[in-house]
Amino acid sequence: MGHLLIDGEHLTIKHVVDVARNNYTVELSEQAAERIRKSRDYVDGLVDRGEVVYGITTGFGKFSDVFISKEDTKALQKNLIVSHSCSLGDPLPEEVVRAAMLLRVNALAKGFSGIRLETVNTLIEMLNKGVHPVIPEKGSLGASGDLAPLATMVLVMLGEGEAYYKGVRMTGKEAMDKSGIKTIELTSKEGLALINGTPVMTAIGTLAVYDAGNLLKNADIISAMTLEALKGITTAFDKKVHEVRGQVGQTAAARNMLRIVDGSELTTTQGQIRVQDAYTLRCIPQIHGASRDAIQYVREKISIELNAATDNPLIFADCDQVISGGNFHGQPIALAMDFLGIAVSELANVSERRLERLVNPQLNDLPAFLTRKGGLNSGFMITQYTAASIVSENKVLAHPASVDSIPSSANQEDHVSMGTTAARKARTILDNAQKVLEIEAFAASQAISFRGNVKLGQGTSEAYKVIRKEVNPVDEDRVMYIDMNKLDKIVKSEALITAVESVLGELE
Repeated sequence: MGHLLIDGEHLTIKHVVDVARNNYTVELSEQAAERIRKSRDYVDGLVDRGEVVYGITTGFGKFSDVFISKEDTKALQKNLIVSHSCSLGDPLPEEVVRAAMLLRVNALAKGFSGIRLETVNTLIEMLNKGVHPVIPEKGSLGASGDLAPLATMVLVMLGEGEAYYKGVRMTGKEAMDKSGIKTIELTSKEGLALINGTPVMTAIGTLAVYDAGNLLKNADIISAMTLEALKGITTAFDKKVHEVRGQVGQTAAARNMLRIVDGSELTTTQGQIRVQDAYTLRCIPQIHGASRDAIQYVREKISIELNAATDNPLIFADCDQVISGGNFHGQPIALAMDFLGIAVSELANVSERRLERLVNPQLNDLPAFLTRKGGLNSGFMITQYTAASIVSENKVLAHPASVDSIPSSANQEDHVSMGTTAARKARTILDNAQKVLEIEAFAASQAISFRGNVKLGQGTSEAYKVIRKEVNPVDEDRVMYIDMNKLDKIVKSEALITAVESVLGELE
């Protein structure tokens, strides 16, 4: 098991994946611990002097003009957590919860939140020992950050709420007791420091953009298989075509395609059997490339947010100043997540159209619906129905969440981002797109099996081997979803990418 040092400055997307999925343990750097102590000492001074500071000696939101005495600060913080625990719906996946916990720790490590070191260490201990709060997925407006879902996370720290421990759902108190972690009592500023910010939407977005990067490579590999199955023209991928346009993602996709099919006896050149292919083949670099550029933009925004201080107010102890701002507002992530959803949706959209070209006898020289005994057998007919259904669903989901805003807290919080909704949608679109591409891979491998014992490209031959280890050609009708589920796992496991890159080196 790996280990990660947290300092608030250098967290990467891969780090998040390692902690969320590979159970890396974490600890604070000594510099981060010292920053946390310094910020906390400053907050204690404010409370001792009875100064009026939002969220420390005042209520929250519309209640910001209500002064809270030193004696009531602990009650204020507990009331904040229990009153804000309003999330509903299915629990977020364990990997998202772990990522959100990590992101909150990393933000607190920057030393601008005024939280006690022992409180941060409690959250770290939960992460390291596998106490995962049950966080319902619905309820965040994305400003003032992810209040409702994060409040349910903090409940477990107090010995309230529910958590999963060693795969079993139990009360938060039971989980903390069984894991040997002491529950805590929050004091001034701590509740706000824990729940004000963007870690839930960013956690979902981080894992989604990582998987979207893998999906891009899978899309190039799988579309290359389809290109071969349909005797597609590689001339359109000539680097000169893409260099004169200058789009970075497009050029990279074209290079990938040529590398993957290099050496194939199935692909053709311009004029060999036809002058040009339909757009879904000819424009693979342009379509995949545009999504590649969009995903790169999202990756950049996520990478910044991973190391951001996003709660409110922020404590600038060196400047003797507490500033009430709006870094909790999720607009940068909301727009990025909507963009991610659109970009990934298009990968599925064009994949379904390639699938149609594989199964439709009017568009190829293959057996109708990729079965030799059509009529008696339906072959791959309904796989296209399923793909079309999923693509249609994605078109609905791709409607941006970030263009909506409903005022809250008596109009004090009168514009919100809906960033967590955007992130959740993007995650669903991604899962759908993975399924569409695995259906294309299923059909493309079936089509290739009709081409006889011919040499495939360097990359596609490796991908075909991976598929054939799990899924045999369909000679007669059988229960198709079993094979489709196997291919879904293959796409999500990075198996195709690993196989192809083992012979070609890293794809772009």
